[in-house]
Amino acid sequence: MLKIPEDIVEQVRSQTDIVDVVSQYVQLKQSGKNLFGLCPFHEERTPSFSVNEEKQIFYCFSCGRGGNVFKFIMEIENLSFPEAVKKVAEMEHLDIDAKYFADTTPVTRETSEQKQLIELHEQTVKLYHHILVNTKMGRTALDYLHKRGVNDETINVYQLGYAPQTRLLKPFFDERKVDYQVLRKSGLFSENQEGQLRDRFVDRVMYPIRNASGQTVAFSGRLLTKNPDLPKYLNSPETELFNKRKILFNLDLARPNIRRHQPALLFEGFMDVISAYQGGIKSGIASMGTSLTEQQIYDIQRITREVVVCYDGDTPGQKAIKRAIDAFKQTNHQLDLKVVSIPDGMDPDEFIRHRGADKFKALLQHAESPIEFDLNYLKQQANLESEEGQAAYISEALKLISTVRSDISKDLYLNRLADEFAIDKQVLKQQLQPLIRKKVTKHNQPAQRPETLQPAAQATQKRDKVVVAQMQLLNRMLHNHDVWLKVTGISGFSFVDEQFQMLYLLAEGYFAKFDQYNVATFSNLITEDSLQSLLMNVEMMNLPEVPSPMEIDNDLDVIMNRAPVETKIKKKRAELQQAAKIGDVDRQRQLMIELLKLEQQKRTTEQV
Repeated sequence: MLKIPEDIVEQVRSQTDIVDVVSQYVQLKQSGKNLFGLCPFHEERTPSFSVNEEKQIFYCFSCGRGGNVFKFIMEIENLSFPEAVKKVAEMEHLDIDAKYFADTTPVTRETSEQKQLIELHEQTVKLYHHILVNTKMGRTALDYLHKRGVNDETINVYQLGYAPQTRLLKPFFDERKVDYQVLRKSGLFSENQEGQLRDRFVDRVMYPIRNASGQTVAFSGRLLTKNPDLPKYLNSPETELFNKRKILFNLDLARPNIRRHQPALLFEGFMDVISAYQGGIKSGIASMGTSLTEQQIYDIQRITREVVVCYDGDTPGQKAIKRAIDAFKQTNHQLDLKVVSIPDGMDPDEFIRHRGADKFKALLQHAESPIEFDLNYLKQQANLESEEGQAAYISEALKLISTVRSDISKDLYLNRLADEFAIDKQVLKQQLQPLIRKKVTKHNQPAQRPETLQPAAQATQKRDKVVVAQMQLLNRMLHNHDVWLKVTGISGFSFVDEQFQMLYLLAEGYFAKFDQYNVATFSNLITEDSLQSLLMNVEMMNLPEVPSPMEIDNDLDVIMNRAPVETKIKKKRAELQQAAKIGDVDRQRQLMIELLKLEQQKRTTEQV
C-alpha cells in the first residue's frame, strides 16, 4: 500500500518530463517518434532503449524493461516506489509538502545484506571524515591534504577521511553489534587464520569510492607515513558491492555536468579528479587504477558523445593513453574522442596546482584527436635516424591515416607526411589506397539503425497470431473508448493469456477512476515487472492511428474462436505424448481421432 497519496504521486509524475530524468543517465537521440539510447540495464552496442515523450514511458526492445518515470528510477537506483517518487520530486525541484515523504521508510530493492553493507560503508565514511576534520589524530592527514592544495570545502564534498594508526573501526561496529559475517564481507577488514578481523586501513588518507547512484561501496587509502613494506595506495578488495572493473570514480558527481554538454574528462587518479573539481572543472571521472574496461567505456558512452583523455604527461602516462585509445577502438565506439598531453611530464593534479585551472582549461581547448596522438606516439617509438626506421614509421603512419573517415583530414595528414620526409605525395596516396579498400571491405556491412528497432510490427511478425491479436486489441481498447465499450459489451469475453487478462482487469479498475487513459498514470497501478513489460510492449506497437472495424473483428475472431481451438490442440498433443510414454495404445488411437477433428475445425475457422 502506497504511503504517498495517489494525487501527490500523479502531481509529481505530471510535472516531470521523463526525457529530462532519463537523459541524466542515458544519452538519447531522436529517431522517429521516440528517442533512443543504449540501455542502462544491460550491455549492448546498438541502441534498443526507447523513450516516448508523448506517452511519458520508456521501453527496451531487447531486455523488455519498461514503465513510467518512477519505474525507471526504481530500476536504475534500486529504490522502492515511494523512494522513487521522492527522488523524482527532488530531481525536478518540485515543491511538494515534506509531510508526504516523512513516512517513506527506505525499503530499497537491494537484498538485506547489500543494504547492510552500504550502511556499513556510509557509517565508515562519517567516522573517518570526523577523525580527519575534528580530531588531533587527523591533524597530520588534514595538513597533508591542505599542502596538496585540497581545501576544506572539497574535503567535505568528497567526504575525505583518515583511518588512524589506532584501529578504531572494528570496536566502533562491535559496539553497534553488527553481524560478524557482514563485517567479513564488507572488505573493510582483514582476517587472520583464526578468523579474527582487524581494520584493513591503517594510517591512511581515505578516499570514499561511490557507485553511479552516489552510494559508498569501497575505499582507497593513501599511506600517510612512508613505509617501504606497505603499498602507497590500498583499495578495498572485490566485494558484492565493489567491482573495480565496473566503477568509475566520481561518476555520480560528474554525470549532471556531463549531461549539460560538457565532455567527460577521463583521468588516471583520484587527486586529478578532485583537483579539477576544485578548479571548477566538474566533469572528471577516473578508472580504478586499472586499464580502462569495456564496461567502463559502455557506461561512459551511455551518457555522452564527447570524451577527453587526460592522463599523466610522463612516459607511463603516454603508454596508458595509448592503451585507453586502443580500448575505445576495440568497442567500436561512436564517441568524439580527444586527448590532452600534459606538458613537462606532469600529471593533471600537479599541473592544476602549479599552473592553475585556467591553464588546464586552455589545454582542454587544444585537445588533439586520437590519430594525432597515435602518430606522435608512433614517432617517439620509431628510429628515424635510419632509412629503414623511416620507412617502417611511414608504413605504420599510413595504416593509421587509412582509418581516418574524413577525406580532407586524410589529405592534410598526407601533406604533413610528404613534407616531413620529402616524399612525393602521389607515392603516399598509391600506398594508402589499398589500405583504404581493405578497411572498406572489412566494414562494408551497414550499421543497424535505431529506426529498425522501433516498429513493434516487425517484432510481432515473429509472434504467435493469438499474441499479436491480443496485443492489438488491448492497445485499441486502452486508447479508443468505442472499442473498449464494444469489447466489454461482449458477454463472457476474456483474453486467452492470463497476463493480458490481468492487464484488462487492471484497466477496468483504472477506468472506474479516470475518464481519460494515460499510460504513465495507469502503469502506477501495476506492480509486477512482467505486466509492466507487457504493457510497454503493447504501447510501443506501430499501429494506424484509427482502427478499422475489420481489424477489431479479426482480432476478436482470433481470440474468441481460433485461440480456443489452438489451445485444445496443444492440450491433446501433450496428452498424446503422455499416452505414448506409458504405452496406452487405445488412448493414443482415441486422441489421434480427436486431434484430426480439431485440426479440421481449425482449418474451417481459418477459411471463414
